Amino acid sequence: MTLNPIFETICRVKSNEPINREYRLIVLDAPSHILKCEPGQFFHLLCPTKGDLRPYLRRPMSIYGFYPEAGELHFLYKIAGEGTAALSALEAGENLNVVGPLGHGFDIQDDWQKLMVVARGVGLATLAPLAQKAQQMGRKLTAICSARSPDVLMSIDHFKALGAEVITVTDSEGTSGVEALEQLIEAHIQAEGVDAFYTCGSNRLLTMLQTICARHGIPGQIALEQQMACGVGMCQCCVRSFRRKDKIIHERVCKEGPVFNLQEAMGC
Repeated sequence: MTLNPIFETICRVKSNEPINREYRLIVLDAPSHILKCEPGQFFHLLCPTKGDLRPYLRRPMSIYGFYPEAGELHFLYKIAGEGTAALSALEAGENLNVVGPLGHGFDIQDDWQKLMVVARGVGLATLAPLAQKAQQMGRKLTAICSARSPDVLMSIDHFKALGAEVITVTDSEGTSGVEALEQLIEAHIQAEGVDAFYTCGSNRLLTMLQTICARHGIPGQIALEQQMACGVGMCQCCVRSFRRKDKIIHERVCKEGPVFNLQEAMGC
């Protein structure tokens, strides 16, 4: 796949609001030339200096939504450190420096008609643009959305609005464990079939889906999360190990990824 050019761009913040008690959505006014994105790609954000918050490196952030017709770029995030805390302090009308789009995104093959997304928490943000692409391509998408409790479930209405069948599982309800999830997915495969799986981040979900995919010969893709410095492949900070053709190889998440073959990925 030929990737579009990478740009460093100053975007204006349109809004930056909490959507529940854990996550926030920042909406940027973005020019059309940086909105030629693929689901699964990311941007490198230059989080601002705010008071005592002085983040040094850029922060990689998966694209939650890109809308060329509206000129908007969306990111969903959780405050987890100095960078995201500084990002949360940005107000409408302020500027944010972004670099991207970066990396290789998800792929939907011609014979993949029935797709399944399995993800948890903010990992669902990475997979949200995939639902948009599936709708555009006329594919059936089922999204299994996992969280600690119902009040922090992510992107449910967004997936439904894009025509996806949504299944929710939570820790508090005892439905998100590996055994329960595996039974749920196996039942769906038997009843409706799955042509490809997509997931993000979680080692627990990765291991479970590798087992299911191997059992049924179903392909899959995973978007990996990794700390990185440059975001363009120069610093080698985000190198991870993969199994490929009976060998262990090493690739950069920012450059060769962040989306990889599900069966080749190794947990960390």
